[in-house]
Amino acid sequence: MDDGIEKAIDWRGSSLADLLAFPIDARKAAGFELSKVQRGLEPGNWKPMVSCGSGVIEIRLYATGGAFRVVYVAKFSEAIYVLHSFQKKTEKTSRHDIQIIKARYDAVINERSKGHDQTD
Repeated sequence: MDDGIEKAIDWRGSSLADLLAFPIDARKAAGFELSKVQRGLEPGNWKPMVSCGSGVIEIRLYATGGAFRVVYVAKFSEAIYVLHSFQKKTEKTSRHDIQIIKARYDAVINERSKGHDQTD
């Protein structure tokens, strides 16, 4: 559903700074995939992270230096919330990274419950 309208990105915590620390090819790939999400399209390589929250998606990137991940939630009308960006060092996502994702997701939900209609 590319209607030409791009949804805003809301970077949570250190997610933007962490992404900017990726190698250039990983940064470019992340930017390309996020621009698709902004236009309502699916990223190329992704998986849901239902254990972290409803609608949480992990973009999977492979570039110089290894595997990288950008985790976001786009189910809300006002913005795409990028919850975490990190380099994947083991096959399983670390407990630390999962805790960061869950905490930032919970913060988004709490903020929205104080200031937005919950119907969207």
